[in-house]
Amino acid sequence: MLQDLLNLNLFAFFMIFVRVGTALAFMPGFAASYVNPRVRLHFALATALALTPLLAGRLPVVPADASLMVLIIAAEALIGLFFAALMRGLMFAVVMAGTIMSFVSSFANALTQDAIAESQSSIISGFLNISAIVMVFVTDTHHLMLAAVVESYEWMAPGSPIMVGDMADLLARHIQDAALLGVRLAAPLIVVGMVYNILIGLLSRLMPALPVFFFGIPIQMMAQFAVLALAFSSIMLVFIRFYEDRLMSIL
Repeated sequence: MLQDLLNLNLFAFFMIFVRVGTALAFMPGFAASYVNPRVRLHFALATALALTPLLAGRLPVVPADASLMVLIIAAEALIGLFFAALMRGLMFAVVMAGTIMSFVSSFANALTQDAIAESQSSIISGFLNISAIVMVFVTDTHHLMLAAVVESYEWMAPGSPIMVGDMADLLARHIQDAALLGVRLAAPLIVVGMVYNILIGLLSRLMPALPVFFFGIPIQMMAQFAVLALAFSSIMLVFIRFYEDRLMSIL
C-alpha cells in the first residue's frame, strides 16, 4: 500500500478528483447545507485516492499543451456536474409530490427552510425531501450513486468528446419521469381533496349561511394529514424503488 502511494500518479489522482469531487459537491445528501464543507472535501479526496489505482489506466497521458489540459479538466468537471444534476433531478419526484400535496391540503403558504433544497419550501415538501434522503442512505442507495460516477468512465472516457446531446436527452427524460412519479405519489391526497371540495360545494349550496371557509379548512387539513400518514410508507417505498431503478439503468 505504501509503495502504491509513493508511486501515485498525481495527474490521474487530480483528474479523478475533478469528476468525483464535482459530483459529490452537488449530489443529494452529500451537498446538503448541514454537511460540513471540509468533511465533503475530505470524503472526495479519499474517494479519489481510493479510485486512482483502479481508474488510472483509463486516463489519457499528461497533455503537453496547457490549453488542452484545461479543456480536459473542464470536461471532467462538466461530467461530474451532469451526474449530480441527474441524481438531483430524480429527487424532483418528492419535491413535486410535496408541492401538490401542500396545494390540495391548504398548506401551500406554510413555508419552511428546506435543508436539502437549500431554499424555502412547503412543510410537506420539506418533510418528504428529508425522508427521501434518509431512505437513500438507509437503503445504501448512495452506493449506487457513487457507482454510477465510477461506471461513467466506461462510456465517458476522459479526453473523449462529450456527448452533450445524449446527456441532455438523458437528463430531460429522467426529470420527466420524476415529475410524473411526483403526481402519482400525490394521487391519494389529490383524490381526497377533490371529493372533499365537491362535498363542501354541495353543502354550501344546501346551507348558504354556513361559513364554509371557517368550517371546511380545518377538516380538510386533518383529513389530508390522516391520508398522508396512511400512505407515507408506500410513498417512500415507491420512490426508493424508482430511484434505484433509474440508477441501475445507468450502471
